[in-house]
Amino acid sequence: MALLVEAGWGGLVQYPWTITWTDISRFVDVQKQGVTIVRGASDELSDCQPGNATLYLDNSDGRFTPGYAGSPYSPFVRKGAPIRIAVAHIPTPTGSAPYPMSQLGDDFDDGRVNTSRWPTNTSGTGVETAEGRLRITVAPGADTNFTSARQWKLAASKLTAKLCAVPALNGSSNCAASMWVTSTTSGTRIGWRYDASTGVISAQSQTGFADGTPTNLTYNAIDHAWLRVRESGGTVYWETSDDGSYWVTRRTLATPAWVNSQTHAVDFPTTRTGGTSGYIEWDLVGAEVKPRFWGVVNEFPVSWEGLASHVKVTCTDLFKWLNRRPVLKSMLAEEILHLDVPGVTAFLGAYFPLTEASGSTSAGDISGAGCGALALTQVGAGGTFDFGSDGLAETGDTSVTFTPASASAGKYLTGDLGAAFQANSGPYAVTIDFWIKTTATSRAILGLYEPSLDHQFVLGISASGGLTVESTAGGGALSVHTTSDIINDGEWHHVLVDGTPSVGYWVDGAVAGASVFTPAMAGLRTLHVGGYRGGRMFAGQIAHLAITFASATVGSVLAPVRYEAGNSGFSGEDADVRIERLARYTGLSSVTIWGNTHDPIASQGPGGSAVLARMREVESTESARLFAERDYYGIAYQSRDVRYNPDPSSEVFVIDYADLETPEVELADDDQKQVNSIEASRPGGATQRVTAPSSIAVFGTYDPGALNILKTSDLSVLDAASWRVSRYANPPVELREVPIEAYSMDIYLDILDADISSYFSVNALPSQAPASSLRATVEGYAETIKQSSHLIKFHTSSGFTDTVWVLDDSTYSVLGSTTRLAY
Repeated sequence: MALLVEAGWGGLVQYPWTITWTDISRFVDVQKQGVTIVRGASDELSDCQPGNATLYLDNSDGRFTPGYAGSPYSPFVRKGAPIRIAVAHIPTPTGSAPYPMSQLGDDFDDGRVNTSRWPTNTSGTGVETAEGRLRITVAPGADTNFTSARQWKLAASKLTAKLCAVPALNGSSNCAASMWVTSTTSGTRIGWRYDASTGVISAQSQTGFADGTPTNLTYNAIDHAWLRVRESGGTVYWETSDDGSYWVTRRTLATPAWVNSQTHAVDFPTTRTGGTSGYIEWDLVGAEVKPRFWGVVNEFPVSWEGLASHVKVTCTDLFKWLNRRPVLKSMLAEEILHLDVPGVTAFLGAYFPLTEASGSTSAGDISGAGCGALALTQVGAGGTFDFGSDGLAETGDTSVTFTPASASAGKYLTGDLGAAFQANSGPYAVTIDFWIKTTATSRAILGLYEPSLDHQFVLGISASGGLTVESTAGGGALSVHTTSDIINDGEWHHVLVDGTPSVGYWVDGAVAGASVFTPAMAGLRTLHVGGYRGGRMFAGQIAHLAITFASATVGSVLAPVRYEAGNSGFSGEDADVRIERLARYTGLSSVTIWGNTHDPIASQGPGGSAVLARMREVESTESARLFAERDYYGIAYQSRDVRYNPDPSSEVFVIDYADLETPEVELADDDQKQVNSIEASRPGGATQRVTAPSSIAVFGTYDPGALNILKTSDLSVLDAASWRVSRYANPPVELREVPIEAYSMDIYLDILDADISSYFSVNALPSQAPASSLRATVEGYAETIKQSSHLIKFHTSSGFTDTVWVLDDSTYSVLGSTTRLAY
């Protein structure tokens, strides 16, 4: 086993990421302190907490001291640095030759080349470095080989290696380095080749030292950090990975006959025609990488013992990053701010929520595009103007009210949107949307114009109460279009006008008028809201004014989404869709959805809470599981049916009690989780109670308090409450703590695969146990990784609480035992 700890110096926790990872494993104290990782929850009724990791780093040369200019990582030794931790299992051959190639392993960490494993090492050019890598010199005029014994088989197996550094051209006309699986015929081989003159890494199947149709990739140190050649079922796969765990297939080919008929050697050759010497570095040949943690460093606290220095690093997973996100605004505001139109270049030009406090005299832009504020402007005498009016009920936001003295006297908002806005007006079409509530006719809602007035774009209310769109371009004739949809009935309406040449109008999420030609608007810079250029003063309320620039029409995408956000807060959308929507508000696009049972979720429209809190509301409502991934930048959401009646074939591992090799195995039968009476409700719905009379008769009442969940129907609330009571009216005996010393076990890699909601069985339990075998579902774990030791303490629960009834099933339709209906 090799511990693999990598820091992303200077990298940002964002997706897509461009983090170049630096291996700092050799500085980790694995002899005394080890690495500790805590993940998940203590039981199934508790939330998964932010995962954390703690490790001690040797700081003898100051490389982990923040602000120390002498650090090779300066100036990036700082809080928030990305970090990932994995275990790289290095295989050893078992049985007799020829061995599966997956058993060829070397971590190059003992300071000397294993000559029995690598009998060919041209002129000793391959050496093991202090960093624990294989460095092969690439010298002018020299061809080198670093080759294994011929005792391996690629068929139904694989060759894996980490490519740590590639050679520079260094003035040579030709420089290359490769990783090959070689046949007994010279020049016939399969593998990867890096060409320093072109910067290309290629997947090749050579015959006579050539491949006429290689797959060529521009080498990227992040994407091509790991290389693999694999054979399975008659096909050879060439694959790359950024972490050694998740692989991307780059090429496939029908397996050549020699792969199945011959015994192979592995070769890492190099060649250079001139220039000056360089090197290539490889590591972790044959490693099976199992990620254990992905997160950020909280701090680098430097400590001294005499002149010796170390840093105790604490790290937290993605949940910490989510907790640092700003408190969410209403779902309408978040949808506007997180514009998403696939296949179209679209971005906010301005966004005025118009939610300022009563008494304010200006309105601000929160798009981040740099527009100026809109200032209160008086026309004639009289009229009132005020923020803080009741807005859309679903958003919880306020609005602005205009009450003019007449069509030509009153107050409205005007502002210069700035040079950047003006520059984008022309290259991009202008789409405007807003919410209004009015009974006025023949008034202007808002207008945009170029300082020279050659281009003007005005939206208003017609004499009949419909929407009017007026435009003029290049000083040409005024174009006026009117819709028949009534928007002055005193109710809130969403209006969107798509300013592409074939303009479209949408009212309340639906098309309001036929597409018509509108001249392109260019140079727009000045915005008037509540009137236009001193006339046609608007009477009524306006909210959430957004201006979007786009390379193509976006109305058909934005109009229904923004209407639904403001009208219902997406009430009724499925739970998995809601989780992905909330994640998008944080800029997080990496969400893994597990399971198929996703009920409709009620609105979470008003703002004021953190994104993780809103996700927790969905999780609680659905009896689901939400946690940060341990192997990449993302979160996982598991629906409750992930745990329904798990198939025995999907057990991660099975272990005998005697093989745990640890004390403190804990069997529990208590009332910690007991619930036999519960009162449940939903927003705007009935309050209902569910009880388990037989349990109450034996144990008394166990009521955890009111259950308030985001269901969309009273029946769904009743189902959720019944599910809770049916599971915990009399909780079963369960294994609650299962510690395992996993390092020396044959099933080590299987144990490392166990994660939240995985399950395993412990067999051959002591005679005092209620059964000889018990199944445990993983809720979380705490692990400590040291030299030749990997202790994992699993927090577990009984899988029996997740069994559901299946008609005519010998296991899951036992009367009075497994008759629980699925929810």
